[in-house]
Amino acid sequence: RMRQWYLRITAYADRLLEGLNTVDFSDAMKEMQTNWIGKSSGAEVDFAIKGHSQKLRVYTTRPDTIFGVDFMVVAPEMEMVNEIKSAEQTAAVDEYLAYVKSRSERERMAEKKITGVFTGAYAINPFDGREIPIWTSEYVLAGYGTGAIMAVPCGDERDHKFAKHFNIPITNIIGTHYNGEEANPTKEAILENSGFLNGMLMKDAIDVAIKAIEEKGIGVRKVNYKMRDAGFSRQRYWGEPFPITWKDGVPVAMDEKDLPLLLPHMDEVKPGKGGEGPLSNLSDWVNTPEGLRETSTMPGYAGSSWYFLRYMDPKNENEFCSRQASDYWGQVDLYIGGTEHAVGHLLYSRMWTKVLHDLGLIRHDEPYKKLVNQGMIQGSSRFIYRVQFSKVLDVLKGESQQFSTLFIKEKDYDELMNISVNDVQKRISLLKEKYPNNGVVQNATNAMSLARLHVDVNIVDGIELDIEAFKKLKPEYADAEFILENGKYICGVETEKMSKSKFNTVNPDDLVYKYGADTFRMYEMFIGPVEMSKPWDTKGIEGVHRFLKKFWRLFVDEMKGVIVTEEEPTAAELKLLHNAIKKIEQDTERFSFNTGVSGFMIATNELTDLKCHKRKILEPLLILLAPYAPHITEELWSLLGHSGSVLDASYPVFEEKYVKETSKAYPLAINGKTRAELTLALDATQQQVEELVLQDATVQKWLEGKQPKKIIYVKNKMINVVV
Repeated sequence: RMRQWYLRITAYADRLLEGLNTVDFSDAMKEMQTNWIGKSSGAEVDFAIKGHSQKLRVYTTRPDTIFGVDFMVVAPEMEMVNEIKSAEQTAAVDEYLAYVKSRSERERMAEKKITGVFTGAYAINPFDGREIPIWTSEYVLAGYGTGAIMAVPCGDERDHKFAKHFNIPITNIIGTHYNGEEANPTKEAILENSGFLNGMLMKDAIDVAIKAIEEKGIGVRKVNYKMRDAGFSRQRYWGEPFPITWKDGVPVAMDEKDLPLLLPHMDEVKPGKGGEGPLSNLSDWVNTPEGLRETSTMPGYAGSSWYFLRYMDPKNENEFCSRQASDYWGQVDLYIGGTEHAVGHLLYSRMWTKVLHDLGLIRHDEPYKKLVNQGMIQGSSRFIYRVQFSKVLDVLKGESQQFSTLFIKEKDYDELMNISVNDVQKRISLLKEKYPNNGVVQNATNAMSLARLHVDVNIVDGIELDIEAFKKLKPEYADAEFILENGKYICGVETEKMSKSKFNTVNPDDLVYKYGADTFRMYEMFIGPVEMSKPWDTKGIEGVHRFLKKFWRLFVDEMKGVIVTEEEPTAAELKLLHNAIKKIEQDTERFSFNTGVSGFMIATNELTDLKCHKRKILEPLLILLAPYAPHITEELWSLLGHSGSVLDASYPVFEEKYVKETSKAYPLAINGKTRAELTLALDATQQQVEELVLQDATVQKWLEGKQPKKIIYVKNKMINVVV
């Protein structure tokens, strides 16, 4: 046992749940935190123990199933286990407890094997007096609820498997809803074999059961949480020391005038005695007139939970941040972080902010307005498929191991893998059938091995392996042969985590050197939504590089230099620009950078088709691009004659008037069959429409000099001429 400090985060459980309704987090993140907090409602119930004065207290969310309890399970760590074990079961219980102590809590939670031991004691059902065997098992943890459960096998699958494994009789309280093969956690069954609850719908019986438990004086209604208080002590050197001294076994906070307590210097950092931290080795530091200093240090999240507040008032020497400064700056507007922080740093940070709010030190009680969980850039791995034959050695002649190596096609490798590893002759026959002219195959020995090998993506062009580069990198394969397709060795492809061990990492420096930093930045944004994990494919970067070169050519001609003109833009050009401003601004605001890059590409292509080189169109587009590609835009800004930075330029403002439609194209039908298309002003009257229709060459051809019987005009839909 070791003395530990804890962060009482459970005191904030409800507020942490309620606060999720006020922040802009993803539904997935909110669900993760909600599940981690694990709020549930039910009852605590005391069961008498036969032959003992103490009670066995359990927490249950399903008090309606109390007549279906067939056994109880107590966490092995609970002292009660040793207090209630019978003489006959003592040896078995002691042996099991020793086994559980050798395992971590994580191992116990992940365990699929069913283990446990009967204690020899019995609980008494408070309503029908039945004796219920009390077991202990590692699947019940002391830190959750009361450290004991009432097991209802017909309604809980884990209890059901336990009962089946140890041949514990199962009481059916849900009739046909239980098939005897698996538990059914329903709340919709009509209760049977349940005393005063018989005939009631289970979900209606929950409150009735709780009232009966309270009236009988054997329990109370209770809200419980899966989340536990967070361990706050670390037995290591690096960390904030606790401003605590111990006097006669009582912790006393240091006087505020003696703060801050700084981490003392240590020449040699090594563990202390009895599991204490390194600071316990500094006797002069530990022993003070006020008592013994705490020798544990705080965890990393002691600082990471609130360090960001210091940015509001970094030079304040009296407090972490003045109330005036925090009232002005308020919450962090945007927090970008991975989901791995969901139930750690992010949760502690939210709790810490609420504490500071309650102390009146800040106004807000949630640290972050908006959270974006960025996805991972994954590696696109490349594989080659090796068949290797080893020569049978003559040890007496001192022969060393020799190999013949052939790299085959992926589909052929898959076929070989479908043949049993023990059937070497069948594998060799298949190879000889596929490669009748290959010397390695025709001289094959029974000492054969197959392997799918990662190959460095930097020596693969798309999916084509650079065989010479591979042989230089791996000289052991200098004499290997490759099965080619159209003169190329084609690699297999798989998306995996980017890792050096998988040879699928790409050095950003190399890409920046080849394509420029702007291309690298924009391709990262272009390959997919920011919150999604997506594979890196160096081939794809060339498309972004072509776009930036095309954008450059709107401003600069290779022979003429800067070709930007001062001409006034046309309506079509202004419409294109303002549509781009609207789309890119919206995409950027909602972190949809990939569609933002796509918007730039579309605008650049359309301006190229229009042969537009006008300053009033290109300059606003240049400013729009600056956050995405700051280097090329800075260079072009300078070429346009500006002395300052493009980053100081006013952001373009979208104007609705330039994109508002003034006309519409209508299908023009003759006797109900579309023959032409006619573009009309949106405010055209019936008379104007008829005049324009009669002037149309296609209509005149069909009229043959006569007047139409009728001209039908349905605004925003169609025009039909009846001849």
